[in-house]
Amino acid sequence: MEEAAKTMPLITNDAVVLGILIAILAFVFKTSQSEQPFWKKFYSVVPALLMCYFLPSVVSTLGIIDGELSNLYFVASRYLLPTSLVLLTLSIDLPGVLRLGPKAVIMFFTGTLGIMIGGPAAILLFSFIAPDVVGGAGPEAVWRGLTTVAGSWIGGGANQAAMKEMWGVGDKLFSAMIAVDVIVANIWMAFLLFAAANNRRIDTWTGADTSAIEDIRDKMESYQAQVRRIPDLTNTMVLLAVGFCATALGHVGADLIAPKMQKLAVTHAWISQVSLTSKFFWLVVIATAVGLVVSFTRARELEGVGASRVGSVFLYILIATIGMKMDIKAVFENPGLFLVGAVWMAIHAGLMLLVAYLIKAPVFFMAVGSQANVGGAASAPVVASAFHPGLAPVGVLLAVFGYFLGTYCAWITGILMRLTAGGG
Repeated sequence: MEEAAKTMPLITNDAVVLGILIAILAFVFKTSQSEQPFWKKFYSVVPALLMCYFLPSVVSTLGIIDGELSNLYFVASRYLLPTSLVLLTLSIDLPGVLRLGPKAVIMFFTGTLGIMIGGPAAILLFSFIAPDVVGGAGPEAVWRGLTTVAGSWIGGGANQAAMKEMWGVGDKLFSAMIAVDVIVANIWMAFLLFAAANNRRIDTWTGADTSAIEDIRDKMESYQAQVRRIPDLTNTMVLLAVGFCATALGHVGADLIAPKMQKLAVTHAWISQVSLTSKFFWLVVIATAVGLVVSFTRARELEGVGASRVGSVFLYILIATIGMKMDIKAVFENPGLFLVGAVWMAIHAGLMLLVAYLIKAPVFFMAVGSQANVGGAASAPVVASAFHPGLAPVGVLLAVFGYFLGTYCAWITGILMRLTAGGG
């Protein structure tokens, strides 16, 4: 009882926690636009988006709030995220996205391959230099736990849970693997955000052809300028109605489809293996589909009254709730596992950078292709929107594809890990 009291955060009221997170976001945005020399220099090195993740994690690590006890992430991911996806997608030029060419797909599959070979390679390396780190037996065998990280980094949370059940991962080990997943993935995201902030310089250096991306970005900016007007209360209400009604439709669809898929999965195992039994999967798919359908109607003119701006607000709230779930101290509690995760991610990153350089792919394709695997639908649009809000749907579309591949590819990765670790 005494131990439980020690671990309780200072603030448990979600209304207060939300106020703190919004204040942090306001502070970051205000300082990032400041003309003071200190802030200009600071944000020229540290991306503002990274601070939206990092500062909530600091507050959580200090014990002021606790992302695990709070319901804000659930609210943000189930209500605000799908609404954000609709509002960011409704003005997208879908034909333009489809004309991005094969390099986007190549980089996505490179990211998947990097995760699949990176895990077994990291286990093999540590089996020579520090075998105890990747040891264990039965449900607590480290290789089993790492299969859940593979599920998350190729697909998402549903794929991660599938790997836990499929390989019989112990609860204690699974908790440690969640920490490895969140912290290592967020450190890599920091590098991607830094690359996004310097994408023009990097693309010029590599000689990448960014014309297709620039064409979509220019069309988006031109369209925004054409339809932009000062929104009144009615415009804002209609905008919110479109977003939240699409989210409601997504929930209705998910509640109807997922149980039917779960019944079918009893006799057709492949259905659960490609995440079709996950309500979150169907929620994201339906919300994105509604946004794409709406983009062919007059409702896309809602961009003129701030659809992408409001969508970005919801997305940044989600970012802050993700950040508060990251406990920086966890790195020091089990450093060996984090080193394995870091080596794994380094292999993925190295392969992404190598292929991007060889095929002269723009930084955008490399960053979004990686994050569509590692971060899924919750953060792939975040990285894409760091380049331009109009590019967020590219991240969503690739991330949804990752859900389909997640369980199959993670299962194959698990087999490779088991062989590398010698069973157990």
